[in-house]
Amino acid sequence: MTVRTRALDPAVARALSALSAAAKEGLGDPALAELVVIRASQLNRCAFCLDMHLAIARQYGVSERQLDLLAAWEEAGDVFDERERAALALTEAVTVLTEGFVPDEVYARAAEHFDDARLAHLLGLVVAINNWNRMMVARRIPPGGHTP
Repeated sequence: MTVRTRALDPAVARALSALSAAAKEGLGDPALAELVVIRASQLNRCAFCLDMHLAIARQYGVSERQLDLLAAWEEAGDVFDERERAALALTEAVTVLTEGFVPDEVYARAAEHFDDARLAHLLGLVVAINNWNRMMVARRIPPGGHTP
């Protein structure tokens, strides 16, 4: 594997950072935001983002049990509450788009737990981390080098 060291254009980095920050702030739950970005990063196999966001999640008090079981959240019983499970289901549906769209029942489930504004911020967060993941994976940026 060859690391591609070409720097990300500062304007692109600022735009992605602004979207990420606005989405996290609007969601209003930093621990949940980190669970969402970690799950998307797992699906996208982005080691850089996983390394960075696992450290940030711990700073926000996300439990080691949740971090350990996040990849199997659907089978993890009561480790994740219904709101977290709805957010993670939406994260997976938007990230993978297996059927080419987000299933209505997944969107409706999320809408039960998030008002319109928070749902828009959740979607913005998922879109932002997917963009970051793709930038880092495409450039083969290894984990490390980020200080939260």
